[in-house]
Amino acid sequence: MDPSEVEFLAEKELVTVVPNFPLDKIYLIAGDVGPLIPGVPAQVPLWMAVNLKQGQKCRIIPPEWMGIESLQEKKQEETDSKFFTQMPSQFYIEVTQLLLKCATDDIPHADEIRTLVKDIWDLRIAKLRSSIDTFVKSEATHAKLNFLTLMELNTIRPFLTKALNQMHVLRTNITGRRRGK
Repeated sequence: MDPSEVEFLAEKELVTVVPNFPLDKIYLIAGDVGPLIPGVPAQVPLWMAVNLKQGQKCRIIPPEWMGIESLQEKKQEETDSKFFTQMPSQFYIEVTQLLLKCATDDIPHADEIRTLVKDIWDLRIAKLRSSIDTFVKSEATHAKLNFLTLMELNTIRPFLTKALNQMHVLRTNITGRRRGK
């Protein structure tokens, strides 16, 4: 799965918008949306919120977890913990990137939010690399990693599978030589 596929899945997350136009209920395969009433907050899929925002038909209200205080707490929690902590959204990085790309004017302190989310991402990726290093050195056959997001898993997957395949080849060669002696 590549990042665009993960982003596609993230676009199904619900976000709150304040429309500036009326719209009757829309019947979608993934569920009904609306009706939209001007000035009344409504939950819509992220893809629809982005589309409406690009057409200047709504204002997007960022998720609660996207506040400065929430992100600072999450960053501190991630820093203090030896293990991965549960993220407020399975798609925190994708939602943040999409909203900051199209609705910066609707998100207070957008630059600080961008920095905090990037810091959290960097902390988690560093922790993931360290975990993989420990796993590979221990020559274990399996590992349990709780609370990783899909994007984090997909970031490390190509490296990890190649490394494990190479280790398997090396171990097979060593075992074959021992048997041949």
